[in-house]
Amino acid sequence: MEKYIAVFLQSFSDFAGYTWREITFQVDPWYVNYFWWLVLLSLVVWALEAAFPWRKNQAIIRKDFWLDTFYMFFNFYLFKIIIFMAFSNVSEMFFKNILGGDLSRFILLDTSGMNWWLQLLIFFVATDFIQWFTHVMLHRFDVLWKFHKVHHSVEEMGFAAHLRYHWMENVFYTPMKYIAVMLIGGFTPEQAYIVFYFAIAIGHLNHANIHLTYGPLKYIFNNPVMHLWHHAYTLPENRRYGVNYGITLSVWDYIFRTASIPKVDGEIKLGYADMEKLPRSFWGQLIYGFKKGD
Repeated sequence: MEKYIAVFLQSFSDFAGYTWREITFQVDPWYVNYFWWLVLLSLVVWALEAAFPWRKNQAIIRKDFWLDTFYMFFNFYLFKIIIFMAFSNVSEMFFKNILGGDLSRFILLDTSGMNWWLQLLIFFVATDFIQWFTHVMLHRFDVLWKFHKVHHSVEEMGFAAHLRYHWMENVFYTPMKYIAVMLIGGFTPEQAYIVFYFAIAIGHLNHANIHLTYGPLKYIFNNPVMHLWHHAYTLPENRRYGVNYGITLSVWDYIFRTASIPKVDGEIKLGYADMEKLPRSFWGQLIYGFKKGD
């Protein structure tokens, strides 16, 4: 256990320093800068919300806007980058210990000899499916749902709601993602960066106050109209666990019959039945889910 703690703390320290170098423009190459790309992306999507709002009466600075903005940076850096990397290193160490050190023999598909774009596509599809599956589990099991409730407490949808979620979700997602990376080898850090930022961009758009479906591509990519129903207070009949679990791709929902858009309505009520029990403050939500009755 001491070794795991040491690896976690060292990883935390290393990536905390890297994040500070991002903020102060000291990373090389310059374009691999998560902090300022997130700021730029957020401003662009926020501008689109202001220029082309789906819900005309929703304020540009909507309900819980500043809470969600704080969540966005808190989760993206402290738990999406720093803690994610720390948990990735701990996950790698754990799997190496229980599986005998060399994980290469567990690779089901080695992409190292493939075209760079094909590698990128495989990495993207594999990790997106893992996230879709994990997302389904967050809704199906009460012990996971009580943490996922934080994300579903959004009452007015906007781009910053994308990263409002309980930090425990990274504890569930990270080992699952690592399994995908372990089974499919040959990826590069550059490919991971591209896939990561593409997913963030789509996620921002999915939560934005924009009427967007991507036309025929709606059967491939998740979109704001489809994702709004994922947050609906009143779920379609016989869908008690929810609908439209897609992260970046919607295709999984169509394949596994979890897709549903009863009507195109930007004014549907959002949330869930006992949402009043959720603390309104960030610090209250931070520890929410650990007590019996949450």
